Amino acid sequence: MNLRQLLRRIGGNDNINFVLTNHIARSGLTLLMGQISQIRHPWVCSVSIATWRMFTDLDLSDALKTSFDSLHDCFTRALKPGARTVDADPAVMASPSDGIVGACGTVQDGQVLQAKGMPYTLAELLGSAQDAERFRRGSYVTLRLTSAMYHRFHSPHDMVISRVNYLSGDTWNVNPPALARVHRLFCRNERAAIHGQLARGGHAIALVPVAAVLVASIRLHFVDVLLHLRYRGPNRIDCSAQAVKGQELGWFEHGSTIIVLAPPGFALCDSIATGHRVRMGQALLRLPG
Repeated sequence: MNLRQLLRRIGGNDNINFVLTNHIARSGLTLLMGQISQIRHPWVCSVSIATWRMFTDLDLSDALKTSFDSLHDCFTRALKPGARTVDADPAVMASPSDGIVGACGTVQDGQVLQAKGMPYTLAELLGSAQDAERFRRGSYVTLRLTSAMYHRFHSPHDMVISRVNYLSGDTWNVNPPALARVHRLFCRNERAAIHGQLARGGHAIALVPVAAVLVASIRLHFVDVLLHLRYRGPNRIDCSAQAVKGQELGWFEHGSTIIVLAPPGFALCDSIATGHRVRMGQALLRLPG
């Protein structure tokens, strides 16, 4: 067994994975990782990416660039034109990102699941009971981005983004071992609730990018701030930004989770189920009617 296989075997043990990625100084390590990833030096970049490959199946074949200035440059890479196809059907919302489908389904009494037997309330996730009420009995999909995935996220439909609510918090890992052990994890972590209305039907939707260990930094193109652990406000950022379906909205500095919320009447597309891998642009939710 080589070193790469050994490291992946260790990382594949849920108990060991949970201890190694959570029983650490999460916030401090996340800030340090953010600084290291920004170092623009060929040797540092090369070693960092080589180390990253030891833990993941990193595939850069669809990346726009063939070489990178820093680890951050690689994490936030753009894709070649045509690398993703956005479903053009106006009756569906597309996936805003690549990801693995986690818990999904119907909002029950204002609650959704992060894992089996692990509910949390939308009011706590969004930081507002009024915002949560819009999605009572609606639909939700949790998309988990692994560290090796494409980390940019896009508009799921033609829409107007009206505001962002930033909620600071912890930086727990958001992988399955942590989701099965830490109650209300998404409500504990740093996150940004992006609220908007679809051009078709005026339906309210929300996208909630959730940060994680080593990942606590979210860049949004339509607001001129970088949301991260040192951000001090304002926590509510009003805007009026128009976006077309598939348009890039921003990125995680590394990778994490996006929770998609839709009001009553929306339904999961047939191919969406827990554990399935999706790509940005794939049909995710079907609009009412």
